[in-house]
Amino acid sequence: MATSIFTKIIAREIPATIRYEDDEFIAIDDINPKAPVHILVIPKKPYSTLEEVSLEDVTFHANLLQTVRKVAAAAGIAENYKIFLNVGKRVQQVHHIHVHVTGGWDTKQSIKTIEDEAAKLINS
Repeated sequence: MATSIFTKIIAREIPATIRYEDDEFIAIDDINPKAPVHILVIPKKPYSTLEEVSLEDVTFHANLLQTVRKVAAAAGIAENYKIFLNVGKRVQQVHHIHVHVTGGWDTKQSIKTIEDEAAKLINS
Protein backbone atom coordinates (compact mmCIF):
# COMPACT_ATOMS: atom_id res chain seq x y z
CA MET A 1 0.00 0.00 0.00
CA ALA A 2 1.21 3.50 -0.80
CA THR A 3 1.78 5.91 2.04
CA SER A 4 -1.43 7.78 2.84
CA ILE A 5 -2.00 11.08 4.57
CA PHE A 6 -3.09 9.06 7.61
CA THR A 7 0.19 7.11 7.63
CA LYS A 8 2.01 10.45 7.65
CA ILE A 9 -0.16 11.73 10.52
CA ILE A 10 0.50 8.56 12.52
CA ALA A 11 4.26 9.06 11.90
CA ARG A 12 3.89 12.71 12.99
CA GLU A 13 5.06 13.93 9.58
CA ILE A 14 1.84 15.95 9.19
CA PRO A 15 0.16 17.75 12.11
CA ALA A 16 -3.36 16.86 13.22
CA THR A 17 -5.59 17.40 16.21
CA ILE A 18 -5.37 14.07 17.99
CA ARG A 19 -8.41 13.15 20.08
CA TYR A 20 -7.35 9.64 21.09
CA GLU A 21 -4.43 7.30 20.61
CA ASP A 22 -3.37 3.85 21.72
CA ASP A 23 -1.09 1.16 20.29
CA GLU A 24 -3.58 0.16 17.59
CA PHE A 25 -5.60 3.29 16.69
CA ILE A 26 -5.47 7.05 16.43
CA ALA A 27 -8.45 9.40 16.30
CA ILE A 28 -8.18 12.86 14.77
CA ASP A 29 -10.46 15.77 13.94
CA ASP A 30 -11.62 15.72 10.33
CA ILE A 31 -10.17 18.74 8.50
CA ASN A 32 -13.42 19.13 6.53
CA PRO A 33 -16.08 18.48 9.20
CA LYS A 34 -19.61 17.65 8.14
CA ALA A 35 -21.04 17.87 11.68
CA PRO A 36 -20.29 19.88 14.85
CA VAL A 37 -18.15 16.93 15.96
CA HIS A 38 -16.45 14.97 13.18
CA ILE A 39 -13.65 12.64 14.22
CA LEU A 40 -11.85 9.97 12.20
CA VAL A 41 -10.84 6.73 13.91
CA ILE A 42 -7.90 5.24 12.04
CA PRO A 43 -6.07 1.98 12.58
CA LYS A 44 -2.32 2.36 12.70
CA LYS A 45 -1.90 -0.74 10.56
CA PRO A 46 -2.25 0.61 7.01
CA TYR A 47 -5.09 -1.45 5.61
CA SER A 48 -6.29 0.17 2.38
CA THR A 49 -9.88 -0.93 2.83
CA LEU A 50 -11.97 -2.98 5.25
CA GLU A 51 -12.04 -5.86 2.78
CA GLU A 52 -8.30 -6.37 3.37
CA VAL A 53 -8.98 -7.33 6.98
CA SER A 54 -9.70 -11.01 7.44
CA LEU A 55 -13.19 -11.86 8.66
CA GLU A 56 -11.47 -14.13 11.16
CA ASP A 57 -9.66 -11.16 12.70
CA VAL A 58 -12.47 -10.55 15.16
CA THR A 59 -10.10 -8.82 17.55
CA PHE A 60 -9.43 -6.04 15.03
CA HIS A 61 -13.12 -5.59 14.21
CA ALA A 62 -14.11 -5.56 17.90
CA ASN A 63 -11.31 -3.17 18.84
CA LEU A 64 -12.27 -0.80 16.03
CA LEU A 65 -15.84 -0.51 17.33
CA GLN A 66 -14.70 -0.29 20.94
CA THR A 67 -12.38 2.55 19.98
CA VAL A 68 -15.22 4.34 18.17
CA ARG A 69 -17.27 4.13 21.37
CA LYS A 70 -14.39 5.45 23.49
CA VAL A 71 -13.86 8.35 21.11
CA ALA A 72 -17.58 9.22 21.08
CA ALA A 73 -17.66 9.16 24.88
CA ALA A 74 -14.55 11.32 25.18
CA ALA A 75 -16.04 13.81 22.69
CA GLY A 76 -19.24 14.02 24.75
CA ILE A 77 -21.49 12.62 22.03
CA ALA A 78 -21.99 9.03 23.24
CA GLU A 79 -25.75 9.47 23.58
CA ASN A 80 -26.32 10.50 19.94
CA TYR A 81 -23.86 9.96 17.12
CA LYS A 82 -23.50 8.42 13.70
CA ILE A 83 -20.66 6.35 12.31
CA PHE A 84 -19.87 5.41 8.77
CA LEU A 85 -17.08 3.72 6.90
CA ASN A 86 -16.51 3.90 3.16
CA VAL A 87 -15.26 0.63 1.74
CA GLY A 88 -13.53 0.20 -1.58
CA LYS A 89 -11.01 2.09 -3.61
CA ARG A 90 -13.71 3.71 -5.75
CA VAL A 91 -15.55 5.32 -2.82
CA GLN A 92 -12.73 6.02 -0.38
CA GLN A 93 -11.00 9.37 -0.75
CA VAL A 94 -8.09 8.13 1.35
CA HIS A 95 -7.09 4.52 0.86
CA HIS A 96 -6.56 3.72 4.52
CA ILE A 97 -9.41 2.44 6.69
CA HIS A 98 -11.05 5.19 8.72
CA VAL A 99 -14.36 5.42 10.53
CA HIS A 100 -16.18 8.76 10.57
CA VAL A 101 -17.70 9.53 13.97
CA THR A 102 -20.15 12.42 13.70
CA GLY A 103 -22.38 14.10 16.24
CA GLY A 104 -22.86 17.14 18.39
CA TRP A 105 -25.99 18.36 16.67
CA ASP A 106 -28.24 20.76 18.50
CA THR A 107 -30.78 18.68 20.38
CA LYS A 108 -33.51 21.01 19.11
CA GLN A 109 -32.89 19.92 15.52
CA SER A 110 -35.39 17.50 14.13
CA ILE A 111 -34.33 13.99 13.23
CA LYS A 112 -35.17 14.90 9.60
CA THR A 113 -32.60 17.72 9.64
CA ILE A 114 -29.97 15.44 11.14
CA GLU A 115 -30.76 12.70 8.61
CA ASP A 116 -30.53 15.21 5.74
CA GLU A 117 -27.12 16.39 7.01
CA ALA A 118 -25.95 12.79 7.37
CA ALA A 119 -27.10 11.96 3.84
CA LYS A 120 -25.11 14.92 2.48
CA LEU A 121 -22.07 13.68 4.38
CA ILE A 122 -22.36 10.15 3.04
CA ASN A 123 -22.92 11.36 -0.52
CA SER A 124 -20.10 13.92 -0.56
